[in-house]
Amino acid sequence: MHTDVLIVGAGPTGLALGVDLARRGVDALVVERADGLFPGSRGKGIQPRTMEVFDDLGVLDAIRAAGGDYPVGVIWQDGKRVGEHRMFDPAEATEDSPYTEPWMVPQWRTQEILFARLEELGGRAAFGREVVGLEQDAEGVTVGFGDGGSLRASYVVAADGGRSVVRRALGIGMTGETVDPHPTLVADLRITGLDRDNWHIFPPGEGEGFLAICPLAGTEDFQAVAQFSEGSTVDLSLDGIRKVVAARSHLAPEDVTEVRWASDFRPRAALADRFRSGRVFLAGDAAHVHSPAGGQGLNTSVQDAYNLGWKLGAVLRGGAPATLLDTYEEERRAIAADMLGLSTSVHRGEVRRGKATRQLGLGYRESSLTQETRAAAGRVRAGDRAPDATVGDVRLFDAFRGPHWTLLALGTQAPDVGEPVRVVAGPPHAVYGTGLFLIRPDGYVGWAGETAGGLAEYARRTGL
Repeated sequence: MHTDVLIVGAGPTGLALGVDLARRGVDALVVERADGLFPGSRGKGIQPRTMEVFDDLGVLDAIRAAGGDYPVGVIWQDGKRVGEHRMFDPAEATEDSPYTEPWMVPQWRTQEILFARLEELGGRAAFGREVVGLEQDAEGVTVGFGDGGSLRASYVVAADGGRSVVRRALGIGMTGETVDPHPTLVADLRITGLDRDNWHIFPPGEGEGFLAICPLAGTEDFQAVAQFSEGSTVDLSLDGIRKVVAARSHLAPEDVTEVRWASDFRPRAALADRFRSGRVFLAGDAAHVHSPAGGQGLNTSVQDAYNLGWKLGAVLRGGAPATLLDTYEEERRAIAADMLGLSTSVHRGEVRRGKATRQLGLGYRESSLTQETRAAAGRVRAGDRAPDATVGDVRLFDAFRGPHWTLLALGTQAPDVGEPVRVVAGPPHAVYGTGLFLIRPDGYVGWAGETAGGLAEYARRTGL
């Protein structure tokens, strides 16, 4: 068997990459060692930048229908409401940033939506296929499975989590730290006796850690998170979780009627020493492991896939030079390092969830794939996220949607750039200013100039 791209892991990262490659006509296979999709809520926060990514991938309507806004936190003490806590600093939507608040969707539901989109596009996934090893040469990668079978791929993407088998087989280390030594329980529960309009917070008592119980938007479940003393063993059974809830809240043990899923972890932050080895790439938790505080892990992971997908498509189907793939690690490892620091700072209470955690300000100004040729650049520079706007009667996010590049010609003549590029022309814009802006398939400005000088060379370098 042979495929252009083998994606190891059917989590949000692997599925998002599979969707992106499928719409580009790239033959890709997603393999997952489990027999089905992940069943828990773990990564439940979709940040505004990822909402924009999901818009482009064609799943935003389903994501919005499946979730809801984050509720206001209510602080309890001795069975009484004693205060409120707002998890995020508020922000109003603007024309250039239509999504400004995190959207809550349980991870299992996000994965169902991405999987449905993958199938809709004709993409493939195989469950119960455990990768146990791989060997690569100049032409491709041979991957071995636990059942004795093997598969040949031009490229492999490891999206198989923090304990990545592929990363370990490559001998790539991870450098990191323990963010918090206290074991933490996370569980999806059915609970009676709590309203679904609030996030219920029970501060730590004597000898006990905190308990937080959040209604999961779009479901009948609650997500419970509880912290334990260092060295504790976490009981994931129904009786064990009932005892924790009853000891730390005004609820009775029988108010917890069902455990839908439960896990425990110790918050840590770690970054892979490399994101690539030859024809194998690391993405998502295989490349960076976050504290869940601030909701950066899943979002950074999906954006890894979004960065890598168009580059693989350009090399495999668009005639781009293979050197384009070098920019994946260059761009994404720096972003991951920044987001790890942010997650840790939020976890330790040093930074509030707000502008930085929304990820709208992330970009690639220092990338070798970025070229700014204007003598006096305006607010939007090459390497920045391309903001939404209306130019003439065209909404830019509508123009960007799809696997193509887009050229904005604002207050200047648009050059002939050929069929693969969509051209949007109009007068100078308050946000963009005047000039030519070549927008990458992942929604970032790759090249910007006052005239078309240098644009043709940039297009050749990126396979346009």
